[in-house]
Amino acid sequence: MKYRFCGNSGLQLPMISLGMWHNFGDCDKYSTMKDTVWTAFDMGVTHFDLANNYGPLPGSAETNFGRMLADGLHTHRDEIIVSSKAGHLMWDGPYGDGGSRKYMMASINQSLKRTRLEYFDIFYSHRYCPETPLEETVQALIDIVKQGKALYVGLSKYPADVAAEACCLMKEQHVRCLIYQDRYNMLSRKPEESHISFLEKERLGFIAFSPLAQGLLTNRYLHGIPEDSRVAKSGVFLHREDITPELVSKLKELDKIAHARNQSLAQMSLSWLLAKDSVTSVIAGASSSSQLIDSLKAIDNIEFSATELHEIDKIIGIV
Repeated sequence: MKYRFCGNSGLQLPMISLGMWHNFGDCDKYSTMKDTVWTAFDMGVTHFDLANNYGPLPGSAETNFGRMLADGLHTHRDEIIVSSKAGHLMWDGPYGDGGSRKYMMASINQSLKRTRLEYFDIFYSHRYCPETPLEETVQALIDIVKQGKALYVGLSKYPADVAAEACCLMKEQHVRCLIYQDRYNMLSRKPEESHISFLEKERLGFIAFSPLAQGLLTNRYLHGIPEDSRVAKSGVFLHREDITPELVSKLKELDKIAHARNQSLAQMSLSWLLAKDSVTSVIAGASSSSQLIDSLKAIDNIEFSATELHEIDKIIGIV
C-alpha cells in the first residue's frame, strides 16, 4: 500500500480505503465481511469508512464493524483509521435527520456504542442541511473534537461556498477541517467544476466515493444487465433506464483503453482518480476479499499519458 498525507495535516491515508456502505449490513454474511476486512488490513488498507445509516438495516454496518473489533481487530486500533458520519435520515421523528446539534450529538454517541469505540478518527457532517444554521452544525463538530469523541472532522457533499464558510468557522475555534468527501469518478466530474480550487486553497484532503459509479465503470454492464447486479436487485441508486445504449457504447470504448493499459475498466477507473494530485484516497467497496485484492492492483499503474486522458474525456464527452 502507498499512503498520502491528508491535506495540511500529519495524518496519512491509504490510497485506497475500504467503504462499508454496501456488503456489511445484516443481510450480508458475517464471515465474508470479516474476511474482507482482515484481508484489507493485511494489504495495508488502514482506513475503514462508515456512516450511521450504512447497512441495511441502518446502523448494522457499524454494529458488524464493532463485532469485528471485538473478534480481534481491536488489538490493532492504533494502526487503523475509522471514520463515520451523520446527516441523513437515521431514525424516525424530527431529531433523526439533518444537521442539528441534537441529532449530531445523539448520532455520534449511538455510533460509538455500536462500533464499541471510544472515539472516531474522523467524523463527518454527511451532508449540508440548509434548514439548520451552519454555525449550529459546525459548533457540534467542534465540540465533538474538543470532547474527544473524534480526532478530526470532515465535510461531505457540501456546496463549495458553504464548505469554505464552515472551514473558517472551525479555524476561529482552533479546529481545522481535515477532509472533504464527495462523489467523483470518470462519469461524474462535479468536484472539478466547483470544489478542487477550494480544497487546494483550504489545504484539505479529498476522498472520493462512488469511484466506479455504482458499478457502471466495471465490466458488469457491458453486455446487458445481469440478474444478480445492483440494478436488477435494488434499483435504488442506479436504475435500468440509466443503462442506455449510448452509455454502454462509451463504457465499451473506455474498456478498450483499460485493456491497452493491461487493466480492467474498474482498475483503470480507480487509477484515473489516484493519478490526480487533489485526491488523497479513493473509497472502494468490496463484496469479497478477492474483489478487494483486484481493486488494489490499481495502485500499481496510476500513470496516464496525455493522449489517454484526452481519449477518456473525448469518449465521455468532456471535450
